[in-house]
Amino acid sequence: MRYSEAQRGRTFILRLEDGDIVHETIENFAEEQGIARAALTILGGADRHSKLVVGPEQSRSQPVVPMQHELYDAHEVTGTGTIFPDTSGKPVLHMHMACGREENTVTGCVRNGVRVWHVMEVILFELTGTDAVRKPDPETGFELLVP
Repeated sequence: MRYSEAQRGRTFILRLEDGDIVHETIENFAEEQGIARAALTILGGADRHSKLVVGPEQSRSQPVVPMQHELYDAHEVTGTGTIFPDTSGKPVLHMHMACGREENTVTGCVRNGVRVWHVMEVILFELTGTDAVRKPDPETGFELLVP
């Protein structure tokens, strides 16, 4: 385990609107506000054709080949995530969402494009006092958090 300590900075309340792409909208907001690091929670609706990364095709395989799931209709969502900069300093969102409709639920990463259905609400807690960053890991291909 690796860790660093951080303090809480500003808190933002965001309302994402119909058609917004979650990761693009939040990363753009973070860049505009000078937010490099943050913790987030989100809830609302995801539109049909939203895409989630739902795991690797094979566990522990190299290279890691991600699977994608496309939502077949609007879903209720709740999620949590973090923002940390990549090696170029760009804030990068890593967020997982549980998306449910009737008795079906799928959980995955929003990176491939989750589109807002009418509204999503986000509470963003800025983190300060740490140099944590995402760095490429040659073994997995992931950008891993380095506290």
